[in-house]
Amino acid sequence: MIDLLETVWDSIVGLGAGLDEDQWKSPSELPGWTVQDNLSHIIGTERMMQGDPTPDNHPPRTDHVRNPIGEMNEHWVQHYRALSGAELLDRFRQLSAERLAELRALPPEALDEVGPTPVGQAPFREFLAVRVMDSWIHEQDMRRALDRPGHLAGPAADHSVARLVTAMPYVVGKKVGAPDGTSVVFDVSRADQSDPAAPPLTIVVVVDGRAALAETAPDDPSATLSLDLTTFVSLATGRGDPDAALDAGRVEVSGDASLGRQVVQQLSFMM
Repeated sequence: MIDLLETVWDSIVGLGAGLDEDQWKSPSELPGWTVQDNLSHIIGTERMMQGDPTPDNHPPRTDHVRNPIGEMNEHWVQHYRALSGAELLDRFRQLSAERLAELRALPPEALDEVGPTPVGQAPFREFLAVRVMDSWIHEQDMRRALDRPGHLAGPAADHSVARLVTAMPYVVGKKVGAPDGTSVVFDVSRADQSDPAAPPLTIVVVVDGRAALAETAPDDPSATLSLDLTTFVSLATGRGDPDAALDAGRVEVSGDASLGRQVVQQLSFMM
């Protein structure tokens, strides 16, 4: 997990190294957050993990905040807004090197220690697994805002996408409330400019008493959703507008159109 975290952070540094100030200040899909703010959030979380107190300031906008963690995030983001993008990137380089060294110095028992994580009480190694996914998701937020797709494949990307995939039965079974006998196939294209030959990702959810992932798709699924990985990540993490994605043809539905549309509209499962 620590190696994967380094992979994501190195990719963010590579992305940021080529940006000018206007690009750093480009708005992202997250309400009120720029490309730079996404990186400020990553820094703030790691500084919190180092024991630093939440900055005492007054973020200009909090109407989108839904919980105490979100409120804390806004204070860290506001804390770094006076910096240029280049200055923030330098701080991230320094901090990421410190954090990776600290994490690699931890004894095994520290990684097994149970404590609070975004997914409840769990070993610290699970917290690190979530940090990989969260950092990768924010890298993708930055890339979409800049129209610079990338890092959609490889170990860190695969780890992060796999965690998103495990939530699809919850979306189909709990949020949509699909009845027994329902099957939904997500046909997700992973091809992009950096890897045009990347094989697609097929996610199959079957409802039989409860919704669960299946290894193979039925011959005649109830609904099939065809979309690219960037759109899947955006919608699953609550960033994009589901209706806009449908209307623009970025998600194509075959089979039961009503069911397919409901699944797309309920695809977000993250706070």
